[in-house]
Amino acid sequence: MFITFEGIDGSGKSTQARLLAEHLREQGRDVVLTREPGGSAGAEEIRRLVLEGDPDRWSAETEILLFTAARRDHLERTIQPALEGGKIVISDRFADSTRMYQGLSRGDLRATVDRLHDMMIGREPDLTFIIDMDPGEGLSRAKGRNGHEERFEDFGEDLQRQMRAGFLALAKEFPDRCHVINGARSAEAVAAEVAAVADAALA
Repeated sequence: MFITFEGIDGSGKSTQARLLAEHLREQGRDVVLTREPGGSAGAEEIRRLVLEGDPDRWSAETEILLFTAARRDHLERTIQPALEGGKIVISDRFADSTRMYQGLSRGDLRATVDRLHDMMIGREPDLTFIIDMDPGEGLSRAKGRNGHEERFEDFGEDLQRQMRAGFLALAKEFPDRCHVINGARSAEAVAAEVAAVADAALA
C-alpha cells in the first residue's frame, strides 16, 4: 500500500508520517518512510534547489518541472521497488502538493501539473491523509523551526490559506483515497485517528 500525508506547512505531516510508520512496524509490517521533494539521492539534490533561497528564485512553471523530475527519480528508485517488494510506503507529500503549491499558487497551472503527472508519474496513492489546520497556526509552527528550507513559508499566510482551501477541495475531488484529519489536536490524538483509518484500509 502507498500512503501519503498532505497539508499546509506546519500542519504536522512529518510527525504523523513517522508515527504511523512506527505503529505499522510494531505490527510487524515492512515499512519504507520517505518524503518529497526527496526520497532518493537525485531527488534530494533537487530538494535543495526548490526549498532554499529567495521565494522568487523559480517561476511556477520551472518548479513544476523540477518537482516532477524529483518525483520521477523518487518513484523509480524508492517507491516502486518497495511496493513491488511487498512493503508499505509512507511518503511525507507526493503529487497532491504539486497540484496545490505549483498548480494554484501563482496562477491556474493545475492542468499543466496533471498533464505532466499523467505523462511522467502515472500513479496515485492508495490512501492520503490531509492534516488540516488553521493557516496562521501552521505558519507559526513552520517558521518556528528556524530551518533553511523556508522558501514556501516566506510566501506568507495568504498562500497558506489558499493551500488549505485547495487541499480541502482535493479531498472532495478524490474521496476514495483522501481522509481529512483535524490537526489542531495533540499529536497523540491525531496519530490515533490516523492509525485507525490505516488499520482499516490495510485490513
